[in-house]
Amino acid sequence: MPATDELVDWLARTALGDALAFERLYHATSPRLYAVALRLVRRRDWAEDILQECYIKIWHHAGDYRADVSAPLTWLTQIVRNRCLDWLRRPEFETSLETNSGSVLDTLADEGAGPLQELLAAGDASALGRCLNALEARARELILLAYYRGLSHRELAHHLSLPLGSVKSWIRRGLMQLKGCLSP
Repeated sequence: MPATDELVDWLARTALGDALAFERLYHATSPRLYAVALRLVRRRDWAEDILQECYIKIWHHAGDYRADVSAPLTWLTQIVRNRCLDWLRRPEFETSLETNSGSVLDTLADEGAGPLQELLAAGDASALGRCLNALEARARELILLAYYRGLSHRELAHHLSLPLGSVKSWIRRGLMQLKGCLSP
């Protein structure tokens, strides 16, 4: 993975319409972003379609990236994550969430290293790991399921047999604690 400064430069040049910078950005980041999309949607064809849509969006909105707000890979990953969640929330996908064998959580379980493990392995993620570990267990569980498994508040409430309002409150309080912990 290229240095953060290179990614920032490529994004800035992409915002100016530099196709070569965009090509470099694509080649440097697409394997990782494809892995994020594949982990969330669980289908190669969907992940490929989503990734294509995301790079079109990146081409058109590279000027919106702000280095003072987030790292470039974080910004790119968030675009992919949001598109995956939109994709999964399509009406035709909702009926496939109902399984005879159990909950969506069971369906999504897997033994491989997940995005959280990969994130915690990164050098600048130690603060996030420390702050996540400082959260109460319920808030941490809900935040991780919502953000790293892509489950909506309603899905979390249904599959964990919790009131929707409680799920929203736990997540909101947890995110506020994370923000306070991560703020300089």
